Amino acid sequence: MKRNVLKFGGTSVSSLEKIKGIAGYLKDRVRQGEQLVVVVSAMGKTTDELLEQVSMITQSPNEQDLAVLLTTGEQQTISYLSIILNDLGVKSKPLTGYQAGIETVGHHLKSKISKINTKLFEQLFETYDVLIVAGFQGFNTDNEITTLGRGGSDTTAVALAAAIQCPCEIYTDVAGVYSTDPRIYPNAKRLQVVSYEEMMEMSALGSGVLVSRSVEIAKNFNIPIYLGKTLSDEKGTWVMSTVEMIEKKAVTGVAIDQDMIHVTLNYPENDIHLLDRVFIHLEQEEVNVDMISQITNNEGLQLSFTMKDTEEYQIQKIFSHLKEDYPELYFKIENQFAKVSVIGSGMRDMTGVASKVFRTLIESDIPFYQVTTSEISISYVVDIENGEKAVQLLCKSFDL
Repeated sequence: MKRNVLKFGGTSVSSLEKIKGIAGYLKDRVRQGEQLVVVVSAMGKTTDELLEQVSMITQSPNEQDLAVLLTTGEQQTISYLSIILNDLGVKSKPLTGYQAGIETVGHHLKSKISKINTKLFEQLFETYDVLIVAGFQGFNTDNEITTLGRGGSDTTAVALAAAIQCPCEIYTDVAGVYSTDPRIYPNAKRLQVVSYEEMMEMSALGSGVLVSRSVEIAKNFNIPIYLGKTLSDEKGTWVMSTVEMIEKKAVTGVAIDQDMIHVTLNYPENDIHLLDRVFIHLEQEEVNVDMISQITNNEGLQLSFTMKDTEEYQIQKIFSHLKEDYPELYFKIENQFAKVSVIGSGMRDMTGVASKVFRTLIESDIPFYQVTTSEISISYVVDIENGEKAVQLLCKSFDL
């Protein structure tokens, strides 16, 4: 019997009416002879609302307690969907991350999946046609509830598809992957196919369609991902191995990350031990930093880097600890910047992309403060008020 993993995001399950619509769609798929693993997110803004309530209690909640709370949102969704499906005559079973055997390692709020008990799914499919799994969650070796961080439901879905070796379909409120965010550039083109490596770059650099961890899992296990609009006949986008094309475009897309912060550290001495301490703390807190630049001169040490704004609490904690031993340490956290990136695997073989981007920004009087490159991307830090303007101009320049 054919099996598939389907994932529905928070906007797709934001109301009971939408969940009923999804249940009807799943019933039709089962009638066609499929067995389904369905991964769901919390309804709408449930997770944000839970975090807001916690902020009224404390600014430094215990991570284990917070993980237990945040996973309740997905558990609500799996319960509703299973109740409706069983009422429609479809044999379904809701499973928390713990019940689904999703073992994790790492911090309670940013865990990584280490193992999935596939025998459990084989056993359950002898009785049920639809297994509804709560995304974003798992459990560690101490049997404590953990979460997978932002976009964790995508990671859950792709990891399950990899474990049971079947394609993964991810449904949300947009019809696939576009060359950039259509809300910023309405003429953005929908991509029929995009390679794993391009999708990873786009996700890591600000595209909110898929979390990069999920694409990395898909690439490692060669699991094709289909991204489409929930309950729509519009064609979506396939993310898969690099497709050989007669002619590749130099640039596939433009991404913008407006959820970033810029961190600057100053110290009056060139103290290499301080740098070592900084990066040890960053590793211990599992904080991902990007676009690092360091200046060492007669005025001392300066280190700058960018990172996701969701980890501001961790960086504040790190610098508070460091100031105990380095009282002259000065640090500044700024959020008035955006990172704009151009991405395309064709950059490997084509010249002139960087110069075209530089000219576009310079001729439009858009200053940039840091630049970083990879084999298939170039990123610029610009003032946040120029971010969307830069995206629009670059899309026009590269006919995206």
